[in-house]
Amino acid sequence: MIKILSTILILGAALQAFAETKEVTLYTQRHYAFDEAVHDKLLKEKGIKVNVVKASADELIARLEEEGANTPADLFMTADGAGLDRAQKVGLLQPITSPVVLGIVPETLKDPENHWVAITNRARVIIYSKDRVKPEELSTYEDLADPKWRGRIVIRSSSNSYNQSLMTTIIAANGEEKAGEWAAAVRKNMARPPQGSDRDQIRAVAAGLADLAVANTYYVGLLETSEEPNDREAATAVALYFPNQEGRGTHVNISGIGVVKGTKKAELAEQVIEFLLSEEVQSRYPENTFEYPVNPAATWSENQERWGKFKADPVPLSTLGELNAEAVRLFNRAGWE
Repeated sequence: MIKILSTILILGAALQAFAETKEVTLYTQRHYAFDEAVHDKLLKEKGIKVNVVKASADELIARLEEEGANTPADLFMTADGAGLDRAQKVGLLQPITSPVVLGIVPETLKDPENHWVAITNRARVIIYSKDRVKPEELSTYEDLADPKWRGRIVIRSSSNSYNQSLMTTIIAANGEEKAGEWAAAVRKNMARPPQGSDRDQIRAVAAGLADLAVANTYYVGLLETSEEPNDREAATAVALYFPNQEGRGTHVNISGIGVVKGTKKAELAEQVIEFLLSEEVQSRYPENTFEYPVNPAATWSENQERWGKFKADPVPLSTLGELNAEAVRLFNRAGWE
Protein backbone atom coordinates (compact mmCIF):
# COMPACT_ATOMS: atom_id res chain seq x y z
CA MET A 1 0.00 0.00 0.00
CA ILE A 2 2.81 2.37 0.95
CA LYS A 3 4.60 1.59 -2.32
CA ILE A 4 1.42 2.30 -4.27
CA LEU A 5 0.94 5.63 -2.51
CA SER A 6 4.59 6.52 -3.11
CA THR A 7 4.23 5.69 -6.77
CA ILE A 8 1.09 7.79 -7.04
CA LEU A 9 2.80 10.74 -5.35
CA ILE A 10 5.83 10.45 -7.61
CA LEU A 11 3.66 10.27 -10.71
CA GLY A 12 1.62 13.22 -9.49
CA ALA A 13 4.74 15.27 -8.92
CA ALA A 14 6.05 14.32 -12.36
CA LEU A 15 2.80 15.30 -14.03
CA GLN A 16 2.77 18.61 -12.17
CA ALA A 17 6.35 19.31 -13.18
CA PHE A 18 5.46 18.50 -16.79
CA ALA A 19 2.50 20.86 -16.64
CA GLU A 20 4.67 23.63 -15.26
CA THR A 21 7.13 23.27 -18.14
CA LYS A 22 4.45 24.02 -20.79
CA GLU A 23 5.86 27.50 -21.26
CA VAL A 24 7.67 29.07 -24.17
CA THR A 25 9.56 32.34 -24.39
CA LEU A 26 8.83 34.53 -27.39
CA TYR A 27 11.17 37.29 -28.51
CA THR A 28 8.94 39.59 -30.54
CA GLN A 29 9.03 42.90 -32.37
CA ARG A 30 5.23 43.07 -32.40
CA HIS A 31 3.42 45.36 -29.97
CA TYR A 32 -0.27 44.72 -30.55
CA ALA A 33 -2.73 44.25 -27.70
CA PHE A 34 -4.46 41.56 -29.73
CA ASP A 35 -1.35 39.38 -29.53
CA GLU A 36 -1.78 39.29 -25.76
CA ALA A 37 -5.38 38.17 -26.22
CA VAL A 38 -4.18 35.36 -28.49
CA HIS A 39 -1.64 34.28 -25.87
CA ASP A 40 -4.38 34.24 -23.24
CA LYS A 41 -6.52 32.09 -25.53
CA LEU A 42 -3.57 29.74 -26.11
CA LEU A 43 -3.08 29.30 -22.36
CA LYS A 44 -6.78 28.68 -21.78
CA GLU A 45 -7.29 26.23 -24.64
CA LYS A 46 -3.91 24.50 -24.95
CA GLY A 47 -2.34 25.07 -21.56
CA ILE A 48 0.72 26.76 -23.10
CA LYS A 49 1.96 29.94 -21.50
CA VAL A 50 3.86 32.44 -23.63
CA ASN A 51 6.47 34.58 -21.89
CA VAL A 52 7.04 37.67 -24.02
CA VAL A 53 10.18 39.78 -24.50
CA LYS A 54 9.63 42.85 -26.73
CA ALA A 55 12.24 44.90 -28.58
CA SER A 56 13.16 45.88 -32.14
CA ALA A 57 14.17 43.11 -34.53
CA ASP A 58 17.79 44.28 -34.57
CA GLU A 59 17.92 44.40 -30.77
CA LEU A 60 16.45 40.92 -30.47
CA ILE A 61 18.83 39.49 -33.07
CA ALA A 62 21.79 41.02 -31.22
CA ARG A 63 20.48 39.59 -27.95
CA LEU A 64 20.08 36.12 -29.44
CA GLU A 65 23.62 36.25 -30.80
CA GLU A 66 24.99 37.35 -27.44
CA GLU A 67 23.05 34.74 -25.46
CA GLY A 68 23.97 31.93 -27.82
CA ALA A 69 23.14 28.45 -26.51
CA ASN A 70 22.07 29.97 -23.19
CA THR A 71 19.19 31.99 -24.63
CA PRO A 72 15.84 31.47 -22.93
CA ALA A 73 14.09 32.22 -26.25
CA ASP A 74 12.17 29.50 -28.05
CA LEU A 75 10.47 31.63 -30.72
CA PHE A 76 11.48 34.76 -32.66
CA MET A 77 8.81 36.97 -34.25
CA THR A 78 9.10 40.13 -36.34
CA ALA A 79 6.84 42.67 -38.00
CA ASP A 80 8.95 42.60 -41.18
CA GLY A 81 10.27 39.84 -43.40
CA ALA A 82 13.77 41.33 -43.57
CA GLY A 83 14.31 40.71 -39.84
CA LEU A 84 13.48 37.04 -40.23
CA ASP A 85 15.85 36.75 -43.17
CA ARG A 86 18.66 38.37 -41.16
CA ALA A 87 18.05 36.03 -38.23
CA GLN A 88 18.12 33.02 -40.52
CA LYS A 89 21.27 34.18 -42.33
CA VAL A 90 23.25 34.42 -39.06
CA GLY A 91 22.12 30.97 -37.95
CA LEU A 92 19.64 31.83 -35.21
CA LEU A 93 16.70 29.77 -36.47
CA GLN A 94 16.09 26.08 -37.08
CA PRO A 95 13.77 24.53 -39.67
CA ILE A 96 10.10 24.15 -38.76
CA THR A 97 9.01 20.53 -39.19
CA SER A 98 5.29 20.64 -38.30
CA PRO A 99 3.24 19.21 -41.22
CA VAL A 100 0.33 21.37 -40.03
CA VAL A 101 2.32 24.60 -40.31
CA LEU A 102 3.99 23.70 -43.58
CA GLY A 103 0.67 22.59 -45.04
CA ILE A 104 -1.10 25.86 -44.21
CA VAL A 105 1.47 28.46 -45.25
CA PRO A 106 1.84 29.01 -49.02
CA GLU A 107 5.32 28.50 -50.45
CA THR A 108 5.67 32.22 -51.20
CA LEU A 109 5.17 33.08 -47.53
CA LYS A 110 7.86 30.94 -45.94
CA ASP A 111 11.60 30.45 -46.04
CA PRO A 112 12.63 27.96 -48.77
CA GLU A 113 14.19 25.78 -46.05
CA ASN A 114 11.32 26.43 -43.60
CA HIS A 115 13.36 28.44 -41.07
CA TRP A 116 10.43 30.85 -40.73
CA VAL A 117 6.85 31.30 -41.86
CA ALA A 118 4.49 34.24 -42.22
CA ILE A 119 1.71 34.72 -39.68
CA THR A 120 0.05 37.77 -41.26
CA ASN A 121 0.36 39.87 -44.42
CA ARG A 122 0.37 43.66 -44.71
CA ALA A 123 0.06 45.52 -48.01
CA ARG A 124 1.90 48.85 -48.43
CA VAL A 125 -0.30 51.09 -50.54
CA ILE A 126 -0.96 54.65 -51.64
CA ILE A 127 -3.42 56.58 -49.48
CA TYR A 128 -5.02 59.51 -51.29
CA SER A 129 -7.33 62.40 -50.53
CA LYS A 130 -10.84 61.77 -51.85
CA ASP A 131 -11.29 65.51 -52.43
CA ARG A 132 -8.02 66.34 -54.19
CA VAL A 133 -6.98 63.21 -56.05
CA LYS A 134 -8.85 61.04 -58.52
CA PRO A 135 -7.97 57.32 -58.46
CA GLU A 136 -7.38 57.36 -62.23
CA GLU A 137 -4.43 59.72 -61.58
CA LEU A 138 -2.65 56.91 -59.70
CA SER A 139 -0.84 53.90 -61.09
CA THR A 140 2.46 52.67 -59.63
CA TYR A 141 5.01 53.23 -56.90
CA GLU A 142 7.32 54.44 -59.65
CA ASP A 143 4.82 57.16 -60.60
CA LEU A 144 5.32 58.78 -57.18
CA ALA A 145 8.57 60.15 -58.62
CA ASP A 146 6.67 62.18 -61.25
CA PRO A 147 7.04 65.98 -60.81
CA LYS A 148 3.23 66.29 -60.84
CA TRP A 149 3.37 65.17 -57.19
CA ARG A 150 5.84 67.88 -56.14
CA GLY A 151 5.04 68.94 -52.58
CA ARG A 152 2.10 66.53 -52.36
CA ILE A 153 3.50 63.36 -50.73
CA VAL A 154 4.07 62.40 -47.09
CA ILE A 155 5.88 59.25 -45.99
CA ARG A 156 7.76 58.16 -42.91
CA SER A 157 11.52 57.93 -42.35
CA SER A 158 13.88 55.80 -44.39
CA SER A 159 14.91 54.15 -41.11
CA ASN A 160 11.50 52.50 -41.02
CA SER A 161 11.67 48.81 -41.96
CA TYR A 162 8.45 49.00 -44.00
CA ASN A 163 9.98 51.64 -46.29
CA GLN A 164 13.26 49.76 -46.49
CA SER A 165 11.48 46.60 -47.58
CA LEU A 166 9.44 48.52 -50.16
CA MET A 167 12.69 49.95 -51.48
CA THR A 168 14.19 46.48 -51.87
CA THR A 169 11.34 45.59 -54.22
CA ILE A 170 11.95 48.79 -56.21
CA ILE A 171 15.59 47.71 -56.56
CA ALA A 172 14.60 44.17 -57.53
CA ALA A 173 12.18 45.43 -60.18
CA ASN A 174 14.16 48.31 -61.68
CA GLY A 175 17.83 47.97 -60.70
CA GLU A 176 19.96 50.03 -58.33
CA GLU A 177 20.44 53.06 -60.56
CA LYS A 178 16.76 53.63 -61.27
CA ALA A 179 15.84 52.85 -57.67
CA GLY A 180 18.25 55.53 -56.49
CA GLU A 181 16.76 58.03 -58.93
CA TRP A 182 13.28 57.09 -57.68
CA ALA A 183 14.24 57.70 -54.06
CA ALA A 184 15.74 61.11 -54.87
CA ALA A 185 12.68 62.16 -56.91
CA VAL A 186 10.19 61.04 -54.24
CA ARG A 187 12.20 62.97 -51.65
CA LYS A 188 11.79 66.11 -53.78
CA ASN A 189 8.06 65.48 -54.00
CA MET A 190 7.54 65.38 -50.25
CA ALA A 191 5.36 68.00 -48.60
CA ARG A 192 7.53 67.84 -45.46
CA PRO A 193 10.59 65.94 -44.18
CA PRO A 194 9.81 62.34 -43.23
CA GLN A 195 8.36 62.13 -39.73
CA GLY A 196 5.87 60.21 -37.63
CA SER A 197 4.10 56.88 -38.06
CA ASP A 198 1.95 55.56 -40.89
CA ARG A 199 -1.09 56.82 -38.99
CA ASP A 200 0.47 60.29 -38.93
CA GLN A 201 0.87 60.22 -42.72
CA ILE A 202 -2.81 59.37 -43.17
CA ARG A 203 -3.82 62.11 -40.73
CA ALA A 204 -1.65 64.58 -42.68
CA VAL A 205 -3.49 63.77 -45.92
CA ALA A 206 -6.85 64.10 -44.21
CA ALA A 207 -5.78 67.47 -42.77
CA GLY A 208 -4.77 68.80 -46.20
CA LEU A 209 -1.02 68.88 -45.53
CA ALA A 210 -0.49 66.53 -48.46
CA ASP A 211 -2.49 64.72 -51.11
CA LEU A 212 -0.82 61.30 -51.01
CA ALA A 213 0.75 59.07 -48.38
CA VAL A 214 2.38 55.66 -48.45
CA ALA A 215 1.20 53.43 -45.62
CA ASN A 216 0.20 49.90 -44.68
CA THR A 217 -3.48 49.13 -45.18
CA TYR A 218 -4.07 48.01 -41.61
CA TYR A 219 -3.41 51.51 -40.29
CA VAL A 220 -6.50 52.68 -42.16
CA GLY A 221 -8.47 49.96 -40.39
CA LEU A 222 -7.12 51.06 -37.04
CA LEU A 223 -8.17 54.66 -37.75
CA GLU A 224 -11.60 53.59 -39.02
CA THR A 225 -12.28 51.80 -35.73
CA SER A 226 -10.48 54.20 -33.40
CA GLU A 227 -12.12 55.49 -30.24
CA GLU A 228 -10.95 58.97 -31.28
CA PRO A 229 -13.55 60.80 -33.42
CA ASN A 230 -10.81 62.78 -35.19
CA ASP A 231 -9.15 59.57 -36.34
CA ARG A 232 -12.42 58.10 -37.61
CA GLU A 233 -13.05 61.37 -39.47
CA ALA A 234 -9.56 61.23 -40.98
CA ALA A 235 -10.20 57.71 -42.23
CA THR A 236 -13.34 58.82 -44.05
CA ALA A 237 -11.42 61.57 -45.87
CA VAL A 238 -9.02 59.17 -47.59
CA ALA A 239 -9.12 56.10 -49.80
CA LEU A 240 -6.70 53.27 -50.60
CA TYR A 241 -5.05 52.55 -53.92
CA PHE A 242 -3.20 49.30 -54.62
CA PRO A 243 -0.24 50.21 -56.88
CA ASN A 244 1.24 48.26 -59.79
CA GLN A 245 -1.85 46.18 -60.45
CA GLU A 246 -1.13 46.19 -64.17
CA GLY A 247 2.41 45.00 -63.53
CA ARG A 248 4.19 43.13 -60.75
CA GLY A 249 1.58 43.88 -58.08
CA THR A 250 1.42 45.66 -54.73
CA HIS A 251 4.22 45.21 -52.21
CA VAL A 252 3.20 42.84 -49.43
CA ASN A 253 5.33 42.39 -46.32
CA ILE A 254 4.75 39.92 -43.52
CA SER A 255 4.79 39.48 -39.82
CA GLY A 256 6.39 36.11 -39.26
CA ILE A 257 7.87 33.67 -36.80
CA GLY A 258 10.64 31.11 -36.47
CA VAL A 259 11.87 28.56 -33.95
CA VAL A 260 15.09 29.58 -32.20
CA LYS A 261 17.99 27.25 -32.97
CA GLY A 262 18.88 24.91 -30.14
CA THR A 263 15.68 25.30 -28.14
CA LYS A 264 14.75 22.29 -26.03
CA LYS A 265 11.07 23.10 -26.61
CA ALA A 266 10.90 22.90 -30.39
CA GLU A 267 7.78 20.71 -30.41
CA LEU A 268 5.98 23.05 -28.02
CA ALA A 269 7.13 26.07 -30.01
CA GLU A 270 5.70 24.57 -33.19
CA GLN A 271 2.40 23.95 -31.39
CA VAL A 272 2.28 27.70 -30.74
CA ILE A 273 2.83 28.41 -34.44
CA GLU A 274 0.11 25.90 -35.34
CA PHE A 275 -2.28 27.74 -33.03
CA LEU A 276 -1.43 31.13 -34.55
CA LEU A 277 -2.13 29.72 -38.01
CA SER A 278 -5.41 28.03 -37.07
CA GLU A 279 -8.44 29.17 -39.04
CA GLU A 280 -10.11 30.64 -35.96
CA VAL A 281 -7.15 32.78 -34.87
CA GLN A 282 -6.29 33.76 -38.43
CA SER A 283 -9.84 35.01 -38.96
CA ARG A 284 -9.52 37.19 -35.87
CA TYR A 285 -6.39 39.03 -37.04
CA PRO A 286 -8.32 40.89 -39.78
CA GLU A 287 -10.98 41.94 -37.26
CA ASN A 288 -8.50 43.18 -34.66
CA THR A 289 -5.21 44.24 -36.28
CA PHE A 290 -6.60 44.51 -39.84
CA GLU A 291 -3.65 42.51 -41.16
CA TYR A 292 -4.40 39.99 -43.89
CA PRO A 293 -4.46 36.32 -42.85
CA VAL A 294 -2.00 33.75 -44.14
CA ASN A 295 -4.30 30.77 -43.77
CA PRO A 296 -6.31 30.57 -47.03
CA ALA A 297 -9.34 29.28 -45.09
CA ALA A 298 -9.53 32.40 -42.90
CA THR A 299 -12.00 35.19 -43.60
CA TRP A 300 -11.24 38.86 -44.23
CA SER A 301 -12.75 41.69 -42.21
CA GLU A 302 -15.53 43.88 -43.59
CA ASN A 303 -12.97 46.67 -43.96
CA GLN A 304 -10.67 44.53 -46.07
CA GLU A 305 -13.52 43.30 -48.25
CA ARG A 306 -14.50 46.92 -48.84
CA TRP A 307 -10.94 47.88 -49.78
CA GLY A 308 -11.04 45.16 -52.42
CA LYS A 309 -8.98 42.27 -53.71
CA PHE A 310 -5.57 42.96 -55.17
CA LYS A 311 -2.62 41.37 -56.91
CA ALA A 312 0.48 40.99 -54.70
CA ASP A 313 4.08 41.35 -55.85
CA PRO A 314 5.48 37.77 -55.96
CA VAL A 315 9.06 38.86 -55.23
CA PRO A 316 10.69 36.32 -52.85
CA LEU A 317 10.56 37.55 -49.25
CA SER A 318 14.25 36.73 -48.88
CA THR A 319 14.83 39.74 -51.16
CA LEU A 320 13.76 42.02 -48.29
CA GLY A 321 16.78 40.92 -46.29
CA GLU A 322 19.25 40.43 -49.12
CA LEU A 323 18.81 43.95 -50.52
CA ASN A 324 18.21 45.76 -47.23
CA ALA A 325 21.71 47.26 -46.95
CA GLU A 326 21.53 48.53 -50.52
CA ALA A 327 18.12 50.06 -49.86
CA VAL A 328 19.48 51.96 -46.85
CA ARG A 329 22.47 53.16 -48.87
CA LEU A 330 20.28 54.49 -51.67
CA PHE A 331 17.95 56.22 -49.22
CA ASN A 332 20.91 57.94 -47.59
CA ARG A 333 22.32 59.02 -50.94
CA ALA A 334 18.92 60.51 -51.83
CA GLY A 335 18.88 62.56 -48.63
CA TRP A 336 15.80 60.70 -47.43
CA GLU A 337 15.94 61.27 -43.69
